[in-house]
Amino acid sequence: MKAFSRSWGRDVMLYTGGVSFFALLAVFPAIAILIGFYKAVLSIGQVSEQAAALADAMPQAARAIFTGEIERLAGASVKTVSAQSAFALVVGAYAAHRGFKALLAGLNLIHDETEPHGFVKFNLLAVFVALFAFGLFTLVSGAVVTGRLMAHADGTGLGISIGYLDGLLPPLGLGLGLTLLYRYAMSHRDRVAWGPSLAGGVVATVMSLVSSWLCAIYVEQIAQVGATYGSVGAVVILLIWLSWNVNAVFYGGAFATEMEILARSRGAPTLDNDTPAATTTASVVSLAERRASRR
Repeated sequence: MKAFSRSWGRDVMLYTGGVSFFALLAVFPAIAILIGFYKAVLSIGQVSEQAAALADAMPQAARAIFTGEIERLAGASVKTVSAQSAFALVVGAYAAHRGFKALLAGLNLIHDETEPHGFVKFNLLAVFVALFAFGLFTLVSGAVVTGRLMAHADGTGLGISIGYLDGLLPPLGLGLGLTLLYRYAMSHRDRVAWGPSLAGGVVATVMSLVSSWLCAIYVEQIAQVGATYGSVGAVVILLIWLSWNVNAVFYGGAFATEMEILARSRGAPTLDNDTPAATTTASVVSLAERRASRR
């Protein structure tokens, strides 16, 4: 309950909206960049396989706009895709940078950091996290495509086993990325211990999978989004899906923070031996105390 209270405050809600907006702004330039890369080194059939792998995590109602854009780019000439990828790189870099800045700021708020990063350091950290996330996403999606191609091509049964494994690769990649994010980017002073970071990454990954499943049920069986929003219904669904997953990421950070507080309250050793335990314990406080101090 403490983790929910920490991650669902009204201040965190503002960061959730910011991250979701910039993620929506960056997703289509990212598609153009990825398709431009894969089109240069893969065949058209493999590009289509990549599209199916990328769209699997989304609700069915949101896949149309996603797969439609991928199929359009996959059918375009290499010259056209290259030109669009160059323009998308500028737009996507701006949106991704702003989105990851909002994500880091939200995690810093959840962890209750009292000393913010300097302007240069914070922007460089956001750039590094964005590049790492994009690289990890490309690596995982490429591994998924490779597994599916082997599953289709292999006749011995080994490919089928590898094909089943591709369902585990996206959650494993997400869990790894979130664990590293919580450990190295959530705290300014000391790195978050591996235990809380790993627990937060696992919890956030599970919540992200559950959120995607619930979002699919909500938009396909409960709320008739298309009847309300018309032609932009798919964009609204994609935004809902993004916001639910961003909430899962923030909750994972809150869960890691609460585990950190619990460990320190039980007398667990701190990472910095020169810092007294009492000082370290007081460095992470509740959001309610922080808001009260502002009044």
